[in-house]
Order: sequence, then structure tokens, then C-alpha cells
Amino acid sequence: MCRGFEMIERVRGLFAYFARVVPFRIKPAIITTLVLFTLLLLPVPAGLTPKAWALVAIFLTTIVAIILKVMPIGVMAMMAMTIVALSQVTATSSKAAIADALASLSNPLIWLIVVAIFISRGLKKTGLGSRIGLLFIALLGRRTIGIGYGLAVCELVLAPFTPSNTARGGGIVHPIMKSIAGAFGSDPAKGTERKMGTYLALVNMHANPITSGMFITATAPNPLVVDYVAKVTNQSFHLTWTSWALYMLLPGLVCLLLMPLAIALLSPPEVKATPDAVDYARGELKRMGALSGGEWVMIGTFLLLLVLWANVPAMIFGKAFELDPTAVAFLGLFALIITGTIDWDDVLSEKSAWDTLIWFGALVMMAEQLNKTGVIAWFSNLLKSGILASGMGWQPAAALLVLCFVFSHYFFASTTAHISAMMLAFLTVGLQIVPPDFHIPFLLMMASGSAIMMTLTHYATGTSPIIFGSGYVGLGLWWRVGFVMCVIELLIYAVVGNLWWKVLGLW
Repeated sequence: MCRGFEMIERVRGLFAYFARVVPFRIKPAIITTLVLFTLLLLPVPAGLTPKAWALVAIFLTTIVAIILKVMPIGVMAMMAMTIVALSQVTATSSKAAIADALASLSNPLIWLIVVAIFISRGLKKTGLGSRIGLLFIALLGRRTIGIGYGLAVCELVLAPFTPSNTARGGGIVHPIMKSIAGAFGSDPAKGTERKMGTYLALVNMHANPITSGMFITATAPNPLVVDYVAKVTNQSFHLTWTSWALYMLLPGLVCLLLMPLAIALLSPPEVKATPDAVDYARGELKRMGALSGGEWVMIGTFLLLLVLWANVPAMIFGKAFELDPTAVAFLGLFALIITGTIDWDDVLSEKSAWDTLIWFGALVMMAEQLNKTGVIAWFSNLLKSGILASGMGWQPAAALLVLCFVFSHYFFASTTAHISAMMLAFLTVGLQIVPPDFHIPFLLMMASGSAIMMTLTHYATGTSPIIFGSGYVGLGLWWRVGFVMCVIELLIYAVVGNLWWKVLGLW
């Protein structure tokens, strides 16, 4: 009896120990485990292999675990990579499976994000970020929403010349936003992010997809959209730089005008009016004095990055001088290190960058494997068959195609991968359903949706993990605001955009 009692106490002690030290929340962990096993026990859908369906189950379970905050997102990502490797759902051997699981850690897009975070550290270390933030406050700082509009205008000015939306929103605008929030004492580390930083971070994020949809050169996948539109129309409708900018001008400007107001309603800043901010900013700028040597190096580096990200050498000297955005980012980081503006310890201590490398890499890996294993093609064909068999009118069918294309971005961690995997199929189905007189508005709605879908998740595009990783916006708020803004912007393009395209004689 005594030994039995001692055994029970030892078991209780063991459970108490694990409950205290194991870094996961028990109830969300149980729910997530049930989701995984439920999906795995379901019959494999026709058209998918058992391994492909198992990969779907792992992906969906990972998303559920992230939403429920079972453990830190980096831990969940590492667990997903481990399960993919051990289950061998992407390969026929353990060696090939682990190679697949780790493949995205060499993805140039992910390293562009990571290096952009490293570079942004220089703004804080040199004080240039604070100076830029103070300049914005001095110009627009009487109200927080005015600062939001300043960030949106900054995005709009840079967009035509920055083909990497990640470099623009995450590498240039985001450090400015953080400096402005910091100047007002809005810091996630202090629990004061909602004073101003949460609002400004959301404006920073949501300005990025809007401007990405306004110019062909504003984000990398846009030329692919142009190519697909030309293919499905047999080259009869080809979007040039000028025509794209003209067609997207009015709806894009309306989105940009309304977005800071909408976010102020969805996530209002605690500090709204800042009547003393202008005098404060001017006083601080005076105290800072002239630009330091480190600040001049940062300015020169940013100008170099902007010129190279905008492909100015290629425009002048030809395509042979075109540089990959990630290579350019590494050049900028190297310039900062060899000039002593930041040092290697700064790089090593930037925890948010290394965290981003792991969790974003895992999500990109699973999205790529979903495409390779035929899951995305299966989904597209299923949708096509369903629409054609339903006999629904062309208007709801066209709307359904746009909505399915946009909201299927929940399954992607790369805009380019999503467009590559699904857009051509969706455009082809759409032109089979939509009357010829309305082909162009349908195509333009799909083109705009390819940028708008970046609003949805914290892994939707390269800019997202940079801003999310700064800690100003919680996961639940990010997804709620992302969904609402996605719907609002789609409605603006559907109404304002179609009226504008009617005025331009496109239908």
C-alpha cells in the first residue's frame, strides 16, 4: 500500500514537473493533435495520393497550432519540418525527406527577409531611424493617423522603383515605422505597443499590398501575371507598364486613401492626438545635431539598395546588369559590416531574424511541397469541375473564381508560388465562363487579387514576417484585420475599379 502511494506521488510529481517546464499549452496541444489524427483518418480524396493527403494534414495542423499558440511559432515550424522528414510524405527515403524539409532554408526570398532585418538594425544603432521618425513627426505628427498617411505615401513613392515589395515594406518603410513608434514610447518589449506601434505596423503592412498592385514593377510576381494574361488571351490583351498603372490607378488610390482610416477603426491607437509632438520632434532633432558618420553610411547604403533594387543599372546598361534583390541585400549588409556601422555581434544577436528564418522557411517548404505533390493542381481541377457542373450564372461563377483564388492564399507562404501554381488555371476557367465582352474586367480583378491576397496572413508575403516579427501586432489581430481589409479592397476594385475600367472603355 505504501509503495503504491509512493508510486502515485512520483507520477504526480513527474506530471507536475512536465506541466511546469514543457513549453506548450496543454489544451491547445490536445486540440491540435485531434485535428491531425482526424485528418489522417479521413478517406484520401480521389485524385490525391495518401502521402499528398498526409502532407495536407500536416500543413493544416501546423496552421491550427500556430493560430492556437500551442508553442512559439519557431518551435511549431521546427516540429512540422521534423514530422515531414520522419513521415517521408515528400520522398521515398529518409535522406531525401530531410533534404525536402530543409530545402527552403536556402530560399533567396527568405534570406532577403532575414538580411533586411539585419540591415534595419543599423537604423537603430546609428540613430538614423530615430532621426527619420522625428522628421515624420515634425511634418505630420499632430495626429497618429497623419503619421499613418505619411507611411502610406512613402510606400507609394517607392513602389514604382522597387520590384521587391519585401525590400520596400520590410527593409525601408518598416524601420522608419519602428523609429516613429519608439519615439513615442510604443514598444512591444515594454507592453506599450498599442499606444501607437500596433496601428502604424498595420498601416505599414497594408500599404504594401496596395502599392504592389498599382505598378508592374512594385513586386516580383507581377510580370508573371502579365505573362499569364497574355497567354490566356492569345496575346490580344497585353499589359504594359503604363496600361497597368493607368488601370490600377483610381482603385489603388481609393484603397490607399481609405486604408489608414479603416485600420484606425479596426485597431485604434491609444494615442490619437499628439499636439506637442511637433515641438518635441523639432527639439529632439536640434539636440541630435548634424548627421553622424554612421548615419551618412546608412543613407548611402539605402540609396545604393534603392538604385539596385530598382534595377537602374539594368535599365541603363542592359539585362546583363540585372541583380537579384537578395544579392543586393547581402551587398548592403556587407557594406554596413565592413564600415563598422554594425558588427557581427549585431547580426548574431538579432533573434527575430533567425526566428523568421526557421518558421517562414517551414511554411514556404510545405507550400512548395503541396504544389509538387499535386495538391494545388487537384484543388484547381476540383474547382473547375464544380463550377462547370453547377450551371451557375457567369457573374457568381466569376466572383467565386476570384474569391477562391484570393483566399486560397491561406495555403501559401509565397505570392510567386501561389501565382505560379494556380493563376493560369483560374484564368483559363474564367475565360471559358465569362462572356468575351467582360474578359478584361475579370482579368484585371484577378490581377488585383494577386496583390490584395498579401493582406491575409503573417506569412502571406515576404514583408509580413518582418513586420509580424517586430512584435507590434498579435496573431489574432493580424488575421482579423487582414481578412477585413482583403474584403474591403476586393469590394473597392469590384465597384470603383469596374467603373473606372468602364470609363476607360475596357468593357
